[in-house]
Amino acid sequence: MYKTLKLGLLVMVMLVVTVLSACSTKSEPAAQPVVVGSGESGEADKPLTKVKIQLKWVPQAQFAGIYAAKEKGFFADEGIDAEIIPGGPDIVIEQQVVNGAADVGITGVDSLLVSRDNGLPLVSLAQISQKSSYRLIAKKSLGITDPAQMKGKKVSTWFGSQQFQVLAFMEKNGLDPKKDIELVKQGFTMDQFFNDQVDVATATIYNEYHVVLESGTKESDLDVFNIEDAGVGMLEDTLIAKKDWVDSNRELAVKVTRAILKGWNYAIDNQNETVDIVMSNVTEGSSTREHQVTMLEEIAKLIRPEGFTEQQVGSFVDESFTRTADIALNYGLIKKAANLDEALEKSIYEEAVIDMTK
Repeated sequence: MYKTLKLGLLVMVMLVVTVLSACSTKSEPAAQPVVVGSGESGEADKPLTKVKIQLKWVPQAQFAGIYAAKEKGFFADEGIDAEIIPGGPDIVIEQQVVNGAADVGITGVDSLLVSRDNGLPLVSLAQISQKSSYRLIAKKSLGITDPAQMKGKKVSTWFGSQQFQVLAFMEKNGLDPKKDIELVKQGFTMDQFFNDQVDVATATIYNEYHVVLESGTKESDLDVFNIEDAGVGMLEDTLIAKKDWVDSNRELAVKVTRAILKGWNYAIDNQNETVDIVMSNVTEGSSTREHQVTMLEEIAKLIRPEGFTEQQVGSFVDESFTRTADIALNYGLIKKAANLDEALEKSIYEEAVIDMTK
């Protein structure tokens, strides 16, 4: 099973490498200015620089800070005309950034490390989420109150590169994920869990967990295991760009990063208003305002956890990155130890937060 998973991931990466090889090896020039209206002042039109931002998934509160940055004018304040591009199940974020379809994107740190391990020149500009969102959930009626009781059970999780936190959790708790559990591919819904097709399911705290609660299940009816608390959480959403784009457009990279971090702080401090902004971008009928309210509440705790200041939003916590890279290496997600000094463009974040009121 694991050879099949790794082969699938390799095929995806080879596709991205193919796209990269077709691209020019020269540094890309800065995006062309876009002229906007002069407004009531009658002053000369001010040019804005076009920047394309590729989301990891469809419009939802997971990206509230980016939508807030556009709606509240934080991009425009930096001289940027931001185009936000929705993601989806068939969109490879790294491919979009590498081939120039997007200037920056949101992806998982594990995916960034895999891409770099395979030669793609991608770097992180800021770390958006600071904690793992993963939970393992089981119906209380099954009596799984301790991870050891998952032995012999069907455990579902997402595949690709998304299963490794779950595997690390099993090993941390003395279980061999190849022998002691039956690992099942989890779909994009929680139907397997609802229909008792699995004993333990994976849920993000900002989405699937609340889908279960919204179905009528009470928290008291669940046993919940926190991957982060177990010490094996992997970092998730991170802001990436192509290295040569950053080198050629350094000031622009700083401005984009600063606008997004401002957007996230605004979204966290003004959640009701921001949910309205998100809902104006959500595909009609695909979600409810109530669900997006809950999503933003939970996402906020991951992005600006307790003890974090506004200027720490987007920061790189070395311990968390080292843990993520170690798990990726231990499970063969990457073939060689990650060079985090090269993978993280810390100076972009540092310059962006020098003056968050700029």
